[in-house]
Amino acid sequence: METIRWDETMEYLEILSQISLTEEEKKQTAEELEKILDYMKKLEELDTEGIEPMSHVFPVQNVFREDVVENGDQREAMLQNAPEKKEGQYLVPKTV
Repeated sequence: METIRWDETMEYLEILSQISLTEEEKKQTAEELEKILDYMKKLEELDTEGIEPMSHVFPVQNVFREDVVENGDQREAMLQNAPEKKEGQYLVPKTV
């Protein structure tokens, strides 16, 4: 099993994250990372033989519904308030 050099690791993390930590913050972060790694080691002990990998806890299914037009063609109603219209469309000033 490999021992982690926390001083080098913390310096590297500071460079990657572009932050600077006090010595106390480095010590605390190193302790927290050690706990996380210990937990990962504990998870490695689990027997996962025959367990199918998954990406979600719950089954993923398509939730799309059929696309149904409910309001129909209301072009004329929409064009009633248009200040200017041409050939059934809004007429707007040319922009460049």
